[in-house]
Amino acid sequence: MTTTRFAPSPTGRLHVGNIRTALHNWMLARQAKEPERGTFILRIDDTDADRSREEYVEAIRADLTWLGLDWDREERQSARLGRYEAAFDALRAAGRIYPCYESAQELEVKRKIQLSRGLPPIYDRAALKLTDAERAAKEAEGIAPHWRFLLDHAEPIRWEDGIRGPQSFEPAQLSDPVIRRADGSWLYMMPSAVDDIDMGVTQVLRGEDHVSNTAVQIQIFTALHAAGFAAAESAAKPLPAFAHEALLVGREGKLSKRLGSLGCDAFRERGIEPEAIVALLARLGTSQPVEPIADRAALTASFDLASFGRAPAKFDEEDLERLNAAIVHQLPYEAVAARLPEGMDAAGWHAIRPNLAHVGEAAEWWRLVTGPIAPPPFAPEDREFLARAAELLTWGEDPWGTLTAALKETTGRKGRALFLPLRQALTGMDHGPDMGELLPLIGETEARARLAHAAA
Repeated sequence: MTTTRFAPSPTGRLHVGNIRTALHNWMLARQAKEPERGTFILRIDDTDADRSREEYVEAIRADLTWLGLDWDREERQSARLGRYEAAFDALRAAGRIYPCYESAQELEVKRKIQLSRGLPPIYDRAALKLTDAERAAKEAEGIAPHWRFLLDHAEPIRWEDGIRGPQSFEPAQLSDPVIRRADGSWLYMMPSAVDDIDMGVTQVLRGEDHVSNTAVQIQIFTALHAAGFAAAESAAKPLPAFAHEALLVGREGKLSKRLGSLGCDAFRERGIEPEAIVALLARLGTSQPVEPIADRAALTASFDLASFGRAPAKFDEEDLERLNAAIVHQLPYEAVAARLPEGMDAAGWHAIRPNLAHVGEAAEWWRLVTGPIAPPPFAPEDREFLARAAELLTWGEDPWGTLTAALKETTGRKGRALFLPLRQALTGMDHGPDMGELLPLIGETEARARLAHAAA
């Protein structure tokens, strides 16, 4: 069974890059059909107690719900600290974790020296050379250690990436990662691997900025299994399948700070439909065409990691606006009824929908039906024409067709000269919804009054 996870830190609001990651993991899980439906886990990575906020947890849930990304279960890292202690103890007993005593300033000096010599700025493992007496002396000075995972340099770290293909890293070119701070709090690397093991995650899909993290975590996975930490049932498949998608870039072709501030609140304020966001992000960065597909099941069925490219995926807000308009034009009345102005029924929505870029614009267009309207001044010949229209207006199944046919026959007008004065008199505008649908909504009495007023 496919099991994926979306693991945001509740230190801020979701932005468009987070949303894309959540969507793609949701789609991977939802591709599996009943009764073997996949599992999508919402994992709140809240081990950073100083920065994590419950208000952001609530916002993450609300945003995912608005987007239609339902999760099968929720996990909180803050509730799993005992498991991380157990993993830490197992790795320490296996000799895969060691204490380090350098300050942040000392580490920064080391990095600068290495860079000045043209060397990669990786940790030099100086802490491994300390004797027991030297370590005891540092702790006697009140220096609490931070803890690093000891990478095995024996052979390259390899995996078949679901998007990037074969990957290989020389572990000697990577720093032994810090997995625990001096204050006892956890960093990302080990808890994430522990969670993936315990929760049976089978697919890890995330941004390409995590590629080197994956190389490190593969060794953490392997070490945890070797230390006997993982449950027996997970030993048959010790590693998830990994895939890393290209990051989003802005329209200008480089990483944009604005993408980091674009979230569901901003989209909602602009009147963007969640279906439009999903339609765009589902295929952005793939070889498949981005289309206004409101059918979530169809999008999910076509989702394919093999279609993803390596080039950065360009997020264009103008494309999103175009998609949104196309999605709005598909939305059924039932999906929007609660957001429409009072009195607008299904016929009204059907008439006005083609003119909308956002559902929120419906009220302004509905004013053409409810009034008041302000027709422009008309030339004498047009006023005479409109007076004739008021006389000829009759009501039936197609009052607009009947009226224009009668006016064409009696006045000889056709085309723009026929239709524009009528539209202006009835709506006060030069353009707008199809008059064949709009006129019945205005009603016979009001339509006749508007024509007569414009002719006066």
